[in-house]
Amino acid sequence: MSFRLYDTATREVRDFVPLEEGKAGIYVCGLTVQSEPHVGHVRSAVNFDVLRRWLTAAGYDVQFIRNVTDIDDKILIKAAEQGRHWYNLAYAMKRELDRAYEALNVAPPTYEPGATGHVPEMLELIGELVARGHAYAAEDGSGDVYFDVRSWPAYGELTHQRIDDMEAAQDADPRGKRDPRDFALWKGWKKESEPETAAWPAPWGPGRPGWHIECSAMAEKYLGPAFDIHGGGVDLRFPHHENEQAQSRAAGHPFASYWMHNAWITTAGEKMSKSLGNSLLIPNVLERVRGIELRYYMVAAHYRSHVEFSYEALDEAATAFRRIEGYVERATSLLGELPEAGPACADFMQAMDDDLGTPAAVAAIHEVVHEGNKLLSGGPGPALRGNLASVLGMLDILGLHPADPAWRSGSGSDERLNQAVDVLVAGLLEQREAARADKDFATADAIRDRIKAAGIEIEDTPSGPAWSLAGSDD
Repeated sequence: MSFRLYDTATREVRDFVPLEEGKAGIYVCGLTVQSEPHVGHVRSAVNFDVLRRWLTAAGYDVQFIRNVTDIDDKILIKAAEQGRHWYNLAYAMKRELDRAYEALNVAPPTYEPGATGHVPEMLELIGELVARGHAYAAEDGSGDVYFDVRSWPAYGELTHQRIDDMEAAQDADPRGKRDPRDFALWKGWKKESEPETAAWPAPWGPGRPGWHIECSAMAEKYLGPAFDIHGGGVDLRFPHHENEQAQSRAAGHPFASYWMHNAWITTAGEKMSKSLGNSLLIPNVLERVRGIELRYYMVAAHYRSHVEFSYEALDEAATAFRRIEGYVERATSLLGELPEAGPACADFMQAMDDDLGTPAAVAAIHEVVHEGNKLLSGGPGPALRGNLASVLGMLDILGLHPADPAWRSGSGSDERLNQAVDVLVAGLLEQREAARADKDFATADAIRDRIKAAGIEIEDTPSGPAWSLAGSDD
């Protein structure tokens, strides 16, 4: 079975056929760095991280671009309210976002462009649209430049809407527009209310880019005029992604072949957001569960399914993951070492090929773990080793491998992580002591070497062996 994914544009699950065999170009809309990231923000990053991992596991050379919007109306407003420079707010929130991604083992993208670093590319694209008759400078002297939606007959094709049924665009003063639905490509500098640092020189006067033009320009720069997959949250379908597609294709660029959108995490049926006052910031949630458990909670739901967040559901997910983790610990203790990740089972692969069916993939992992628990009574052997290796391979694809170095960062509960490591090391130390008692020093030394290879130092003390992380000052 080939990989199939749901395409928002066609509203159907389609076979994934890349533009270039063996390669996959993905552009995902990242966040506007205006505030601290919450669980809803990070779900999108986790979902598309799983997509990237699955395509990589399938042998594709993946180019993964995820942008950051670091200049925007909301950033300017919030910075002014806080009495700080807008770029200081954006930088600080970007660092918070990076920490949240790291805490949930979201791998860094191939590149992460920021809007402020790509104004020349945006100006070039706007110029192309003006030259082709699809954009115009406002006649009111504001310096604004708008996309003329009436000039592009296909406008609305992504979200299957008619122009006359659409509401007016709210991204600029409508007085300079030919049609209220025209959207801003360039926003003229309002020197009475905006800092001079938020303006760049342009043929139409100083200003800054509109929200939509940035992604078209950055996607083209790093993936070319045509690429495979464009992703983002379901709330971005309109107007953001509709406008991206329209302006890019109007400029003569084919743009994305597939559109993927992840659903929300909601609270009380509403999209999680700062304005609703129901956001759950990542550091706060990680006081209750570990990062790997929060990631499992997100991965266990299909990316197109809305998730109603509750701590009860999160606790249940954490308990379910600990059952997998407990098997890994017991099997590793019996085998004396953690084997390399092995091939996934057929049910897991079929689930992932079916539009990233992670719920069925997680169920397949639990089934293999169930079989593995039966093998534990038979002691170490090839069957147990193969079973554990398969579990680890599937966990790795989902970004949930317990031994992944990313989980050593200490995000979440350090105490619980130390307790888990202590149990594993204690088991190995008991085996080492038994080997020394039997004068089997070769085995004892081999166990010590395995522990040391994991970055753990052993010290023999009068009260028994003690361990610490290599290089630790504790």
